[in-house]
Amino acid sequence: MSDGNRPPVRSKDMRRRWIVLGVLAIVALGGWRIAATATRDTSAAAHGRDAAARAVPVRAVAAHEGDVRVWLDGIGTVTPLANVTVRTRVDGELVAVHFKEGDTVQQGTLLAEIDPRPFQVQVEQAGGQMARDRALLENAKVDLKRYQTLVKQNSIPKQQLDTQDSLVRQYDAALASDQAQIDQARLQLDYAHITAPFTGRLGLRIVDPGNIVHASDAGGIVTLTQVAPIGVVFTLPEDDLPLLLPKLRGGAMLEVEARDRDGQNVLATGRVLTIDNAIDPATGTIHVKAEFANADGALFPNQFVNARLLLEVRAHATLVPSAAIQHGNDGAFVYVVGNENKVDLRPVALGPEEQDDTSVTGGLAPGELVVVDGTQDLRAGSVVAMQSPDGQQEARDGS
Repeated sequence: MSDGNRPPVRSKDMRRRWIVLGVLAIVALGGWRIAATATRDTSAAAHGRDAAARAVPVRAVAAHEGDVRVWLDGIGTVTPLANVTVRTRVDGELVAVHFKEGDTVQQGTLLAEIDPRPFQVQVEQAGGQMARDRALLENAKVDLKRYQTLVKQNSIPKQQLDTQDSLVRQYDAALASDQAQIDQARLQLDYAHITAPFTGRLGLRIVDPGNIVHASDAGGIVTLTQVAPIGVVFTLPEDDLPLLLPKLRGGAMLEVEARDRDGQNVLATGRVLTIDNAIDPATGTIHVKAEFANADGALFPNQFVNARLLLEVRAHATLVPSAAIQHGNDGAFVYVVGNENKVDLRPVALGPEEQDDTSVTGGLAPGELVVVDGTQDLRAGSVVAMQSPDGQQEARDGS
């Protein structure tokens, strides 16, 4: 068919085509807007998840007020207040032992006996000598009285009277010497009975009955140690002396704890007796002596102990868990949780420790939150997510 025979395009069909194109354009625009909105929502959600993921999970507690005890620590040895080797003071046979090894005996208790018979003989001999000299004295006094009468009658020379008077004084002196001999013999007899010089605990017997013992024997018969009360001698650095001296000069009764080798268990509690009169130049330490009642026998002579001297108690100190204390090049610091759960790196001045807490003398106030767990991932300005001890996230006002 030739172009001259093609039917003309009607205007109605053209309008229909434009309407279809417009509808398609509207549908396409709506789809684009829906897709853009979904993309924005997805980006916002992802951003929120990223922000939540950036919050460091930590556990924090509030600084609180409390009393803190100031201790001075040293190492020491349990030292008896009295320790003797029980020896005989006379020579002779050990005939009886009246104790069991390890017994606790009271002062004056009979411990052992040396054969007393030689000393009883000496007492009797001295007594006999005294009786003889007393008889001579009495006879000399009778003669002196007679001579005094004869001299008045000029029957004898005065020289004879003077001689008799001197003889009376000589017998008087002999009686005094005899009395001393008796006292000496009785003293030796007393020494044959060996008693405890103080209340204490006996050690192992060194000599058995039947042996001949001498006053010069170095080993003795047994050792006696006072264990209640008992002492502990320990050392402190000389730098602690300016803190300790004012307390002692003021008459303070300073408490001392004796702890076991690990320093965990308190064995006994006592008080300071005194300090040494000089610093040991070899170690730069001062020796301190404390006394313990030791009624239960928890402390044993020559036992090693860790000694803790309570210097003072500071009230209303600011305390934080020791786990919160961090250390850097500039000293100690803590992470403090502030507004919007952001942490601040806060330098602090530290004081004495109290069990699991450390006192802070500057840089922190009671009530402020400090991080105790999760500090390894923190920096100044980090956002934190508060966790409970069981690992669950806690809600916090103002977050």
